[in-house]
Amino acid sequence: MFRRTVAAALTAVAALALAACGSDDSPAASSPTSAGSGSAAVSGTVNVFAAASLTGTFTELGKQFEAAHPGVEVVFNFAGSSALAQQINQGAPADVFASAAPKNMDQVTDKGTPTVFVKNKLEIAVPKGNPGKVTGLTDFTDQAKKIALCAEQVPCGAAAKKVFEAAKLTPQPDSLEQDVKAALTKVGLGEVDAALVYRTDVLSAQEKVDGIEFPEAAQAVNEYPIATLTKAPNADGGKAFVDYVLSADGKKVLTEAGFEAP
Repeated sequence: MFRRTVAAALTAVAALALAACGSDDSPAASSPTSAGSGSAAVSGTVNVFAAASLTGTFTELGKQFEAAHPGVEVVFNFAGSSALAQQINQGAPADVFASAAPKNMDQVTDKGTPTVFVKNKLEIAVPKGNPGKVTGLTDFTDQAKKIALCAEQVPCGAAAKKVFEAAKLTPQPDSLEQDVKAALTKVGLGEVDAALVYRTDVLSAQEKVDGIEFPEAAQAVNEYPIATLTKAPNADGGKAFVDYVLSADGKKVLTEAGFEAP
C-alpha cells in the first residue's frame, strides 16, 4: 500500500510540473520566437569600422540590424581600410572591422578570427556619357586625360597596381585618393575623365557614372574579411552584427549590390 501511495504521489507531482511548463504564464511560453529574439542579449551601441566601398550595403544592413534589435544603434566609420586599421591600432573604440583586403586586416593586432564574406573587382568609371572617350586601361597612360586612382596603401590602389602590371602599362594619374569613394566622387562631378573603382561603386552611382569592364580586372580580385575585435567595447553587439552580415539576409543585400560570394 505504501509503495502504491508513493508512486501515485510522484505521478501527481510530475503532472503538475508538466502543466506548469505548458502554462501561458510561464517564461518559456511568453519568450519571443521571432528573428529578433536575440535582441535581449544585444544592447547599446555597436561601432563598425568598414571599408569605404561598403558604405551603401553596410548602411542598409545597419538599418535592418537595428530593426531586428530594438534599442541598439549601429555607428559606422567608413574610410580607406589602411586608415581604419591604423585608427584601431591607435585605440579607436571599434567592435567590428570589415576590410577591403586581407592585408589591412592583418595589420590589426586586436582582432578575432577574420571571415572572408565577399569579393569585389575593379571597373573603369567614367562620367555619364563618357565625354572623355575612354575605352580601356591604355587611356590611363594618356597625359592629356584627367585620371584618378586610389593611393597604393588602400586596397583599391593596390589592386590597380596589380592590373596595370598585368597589362604592362604605366598610368599617369592626376590625383591619388585615400579611398575609393573619393575617386568615384571625382568621376561623378566630372572632375576627371576616368578612375579605377570597384564594380559595386559603379553600380551604386549609375545615375552619374558609366562603367567599363576590362579583362585584367580578373588579376586583382579583392577579398573582404570581417572580424570582431578582441577588446571590443560591445563584444556581444559586435558578434551579433558580424553574424547578421554572414546571414542569408546579409548575403542578399551584398549580392544585390554587385559583390561576389567568397
